[in-house]
Amino acid sequence: MTPRPFVRSVSIDSLRRETYDVVVVGGGITGAGVVLDAAARGLRAALIERDDFSSGTSSKSSKLVHGGLRYLQQGEIGLVYEALAERQRLLDNAPHLVRPLPFLIPMFGKDGVVPAKIARLVGGAMWGYDLTGGLRIGRRHRRLNREQALELMPTLPAERLVSAYLYWDAAADDSRLVLALLRTAALEHGATIANAVSATGLRKDDAGRIDGIEVEADGEPFTIATRSVVNAAGVWADDVRAFDEGTHPDSIRPAKGIHITVPWHKVRNEVAAVIPVPKDRRSVFVVRQGDLTYVGTTDTDYDGPVDDPQCTPDDVDYLLDALNASCTTDVTHDDIVGTWAGLRPLVKAAASGRTADLSRKHKVVRSDGDLVTITGGKLTTYREMAADTVDEVVGNVLAHRQGAPEVGRSTTKKLRLRGALGHDTLRSARAAYPAVPEDLVEHLGGRYGGEARVLMAAIQSDPSLAEPIVAGLSYTRAEVVFAARHEMARSVADVLSRRTRAQIYARDDSGDAADEVASLLAEELGWDAEQAAASAQQYRDELAHERASAGLPETHLEQVVGS
Repeated sequence: MTPRPFVRSVSIDSLRRETYDVVVVGGGITGAGVVLDAAARGLRAALIERDDFSSGTSSKSSKLVHGGLRYLQQGEIGLVYEALAERQRLLDNAPHLVRPLPFLIPMFGKDGVVPAKIARLVGGAMWGYDLTGGLRIGRRHRRLNREQALELMPTLPAERLVSAYLYWDAAADDSRLVLALLRTAALEHGATIANAVSATGLRKDDAGRIDGIEVEADGEPFTIATRSVVNAAGVWADDVRAFDEGTHPDSIRPAKGIHITVPWHKVRNEVAAVIPVPKDRRSVFVVRQGDLTYVGTTDTDYDGPVDDPQCTPDDVDYLLDALNASCTTDVTHDDIVGTWAGLRPLVKAAASGRTADLSRKHKVVRSDGDLVTITGGKLTTYREMAADTVDEVVGNVLAHRQGAPEVGRSTTKKLRLRGALGHDTLRSARAAYPAVPEDLVEHLGGRYGGEARVLMAAIQSDPSLAEPIVAGLSYTRAEVVFAARHEMARSVADVLSRRTRAQIYARDDSGDAADEVASLLAEELGWDAEQAAASAQQYRDELAHERASAGLPETHLEQVVGS
């Protein structure tokens, strides 16, 4: 199949005139995985996203690619085994985006003794994690004494700390991973990708089977002709099912997870850490991000508007209480420079209980009209979720559709993502781009891989593009231009929230950069002054809403980082 450019206007034109084997609804990690799997098998595939790519759950995760120790403790050995296998595939297929990450589990006790039950539980989990696939990363867990643990996180309460465990997992920027999947599908396998395209209904043939999807883009309605539709809309999956079934099902139980970002010097974690939540059967992650550290996540039932999950004062207090119980420096509301809240699309269980205890296994279902819906799962296992979904499309939908091609099994186990090629030679390539500082090569390489050369060439031509767009963060003007030209960024929020991660790491500083970002986008997208001002103001309004919802003061990095 002829690769097509990652340009929205071209994609919209293709959606209007072509007939597809499969159209995927939803531009999060699951939908991105599905469209890549389908296109890589040779299917004519398309993906539409109502808002922006990864604008829902897939930009608001804990940024971890992991098996999940707590799932092992819940007896979901198969899920952990599957997730750890997928973690290794991601390390191989996207080495520029996914990096190994050590985790510290401090062991607290009384009078120098950890309760025997807890010691056996954690020790058993560590060995279980290694044996179910943790060893694939090439490192086995280690038991540390108190002094060794304090070297890795000196703010731990020494009087209660007895020992610790160190084990390895991995981390990735979730939004960058989604974009890499989508660009791989489009640029290397011919998929059609478009954001800001809303699904409004389904068209069916005389037999009651779906043969088109009704959409709206840029205020214009039209129908995309397709032999099958995959519903990968996450917490909005029931809305898409309603187009097919006529009534709104009730299959999703949204669970809210929130994170907060604080100055690293208040925590001083040299590695990531897993700390217990007092008076709860949960733990939260503490992950370093340069001069910052983020903490999360919560896991609570959510019954509010799914389009606007927000971090609340209670959510903030929950994480601050957990952090301060394992950290001797008093971290306060005034230290929080960023927050984010997302909803997990968990599959409802027959029995009620805490969302934290619900399975993260995925579920693929096919309706009488042949709508294939994928729900549940987790970020790490997106590839296997996608393969199972496309198997259902190929085996039970397209097999009975006239004109559908015959294709084989999934090919994505060893399919390297866009940017993997050439990322390991960027330093040697720097000689051709002397205007690019060495530390910037590392920053760009960790976000774009081999494609960083495009940004480096732009900076070489115009060194002003190397300038940061947000005070205190490494994101550059070149990344704004690249986002508009090559990643379908259409607003200031697209750039500052998802193409870069400035919003979650420096909320109020990113607001100060909104006008400059709008100006750069205006040049690329042909906006007039009024459109640029409106996009910048809309972004600042979103920040004000986020800050007010969490009950937090305005806080800038210069106030708290390094103070």
